[in-house]
Amino acid sequence: MATQVLPDVETRPEGTDSTGTDEPKMFHYVKKNRIAESAVLGNMVQALCGETFPVTRSPKPGSPVCPDCKKIYDGLRPGGDD
Repeated sequence: MATQVLPDVETRPEGTDSTGTDEPKMFHYVKKNRIAESAVLGNMVQALCGETFPVTRSPKPGSPVCPDCKKIYDGLRPGGDD
């Protein structure tokens, strides 16, 4: 039986969304139905601002929110869970 070596996978650093610690600088708005799926399966999600990332943390009350996501969210009509 031969052993195969997987190629290196490019990982996305947290970039501007993280601090030197494990804590993100800000949180983004993402569709509800995608959050659990990403947390369990590791799928990438797309925030309202266009940022893509896997869900790894849940925000706590008072956590900073991405200003672009907030602006887009505030402009949406109420009641649209899609």
